Amino acid sequence: MWILQILLIAHCFLLGFSVKQSEQKMMAASRLENVTQTIARILEGYDIRLRPNFGGSPLYVGMDLTVASFDSISEVNMDYTITMYLNQYWRDERLAFNAYSLEGDNFDDSEYMSISDEDEAKDTITLSGDFAEKIWVPDTFFANDKNSFLHDVTERNKLVRLSGDGSVTYGMRFTTTLACMMDLHYYPLDSQNCTVEIESYGYTVSDVVMYWRNTPIRGVEDAELPQFTIMGYETNDRKEKLATGIYQRLSLSFKLQRNIGYFIFQTYLPSILIVMLSWVSFWINHEATSARVALGITTVLTMTTISTGVRSSLPRISYVKAIDIYLVMSFVFVFAALLEYAAVNYTYWGKRAKKKSKSKKGGDKKLTSRTDSHQHSHHSHHSHSSSNTHEDIIELQDIRMSPIASLRNRHYQSGATENLDLAKFPPSFRITRTYGGTTTSAIRSGLRHRAAKNSHRPKMLHALKRGASVLRASIPTIKDVNIIDKYSRVIFPVSFLAFNVGYWVFYVFE
Repeated sequence: MWILQILLIAHCFLLGFSVKQSEQKMMAASRLENVTQTIARILEGYDIRLRPNFGGSPLYVGMDLTVASFDSISEVNMDYTITMYLNQYWRDERLAFNAYSLEGDNFDDSEYMSISDEDEAKDTITLSGDFAEKIWVPDTFFANDKNSFLHDVTERNKLVRLSGDGSVTYGMRFTTTLACMMDLHYYPLDSQNCTVEIESYGYTVSDVVMYWRNTPIRGVEDAELPQFTIMGYETNDRKEKLATGIYQRLSLSFKLQRNIGYFIFQTYLPSILIVMLSWVSFWINHEATSARVALGITTVLTMTTISTGVRSSLPRISYVKAIDIYLVMSFVFVFAALLEYAAVNYTYWGKRAKKKSKSKKGGDKKLTSRTDSHQHSHHSHHSHSSSNTHEDIIELQDIRMSPIASLRNRHYQSGATENLDLAKFPPSFRITRTYGGTTTSAIRSGLRHRAAKNSHRPKMLHALKRGASVLRASIPTIKDVNIIDKYSRVIFPVSFLAFNVGYWVFYVFE
């Protein structure tokens, strides 16, 4: 008996369940039919060319953004690329499908600004993005936009959500490249403010007023950049007066602080090491010319290469940047180290040349006295022999002053002119005995006369020489060239250290 009761109960339960399922299916079909009819009804006679509340008070359009990612920031192009979600909210009474929620003509759009997400109507219909082409949507654009595109994988990333009271949520996902005018005076120790400027293209403030919602920005805390740290953001709105009217503009500003780590390892540290490498020449012997010159030129070329690499990643701006100052000063220190060896080398070899010139002048005086005595003793014989030849050689005093070393250093003995082979001398040293009655002595006197004319120097040249001599006298005499290297070993590191302290204190704590 109890078995039959159990079977009856089970049968009734299954029958009731099937009836309930059929009722749910019928309700779903009815609801679907109602939604289709509702959409068809609200679009009947709908004019997408007219904004909601046309001819009345301005329409209030709410905005919020969700940052998906910061893709890149370019100093060369002065822009940045960002991927984000833009959601717009407004109310269009023509799209209401709950009669009890309509307020009629007494509805004030300004009150909609204070409506929170929880207070909105619960009856919503989510439609595909294509539905946005059948209703009125704001003509929102980005005032500082360079290039943008809407994502369409796998479908166009757009949504339209209708609420029963006529509230519309219109969202999209896109990537945009926005202009960001950067101030690079402190580069790479700088911070930048990059903005997102949102505005209605055609509707002035008398038609459409845009505003930020209670939570205007999301996702900033999770966004990351390779070279920057997002320090914060700020939203504001203002009215822009343009040629076609006054428009409401919403602005979102990101404060970005540049990370210095990359530049420490790529620019600053190599520059410091190159400058320190140039100081190694101060400990190399001053006579090792090839080693010191090669080291100096290598460091100069390396600094030039580093500077070129840094400039290639920056725009061609006219003002001086912080990194330019550091690289230029590093180049100056490296180049000064090369010039220091030039001073050492000039001082060392200049002294040796002076000593040699003094000893040479003493030897020339002795040689001149011996030559003059020989000329007096053989004057008569020399005159007789010269009359029997067609060519003669310039006197020995002129030969000693010749630029040809072999002639200048040759010592002639008494009567040597008689045994000289004239063919051994170049034609410029052969003087014809007579030229139409002109004797060799007359030609020789003419040469001396021209030399006397050339000896008159301009007064300006003499003045410059006197100034140079005074300047030379004021320079202290350096007896040991190693003193220059010893002072350089201290002056160069101390100066570079002082420059670094001043540089980093000024730019970091400014």
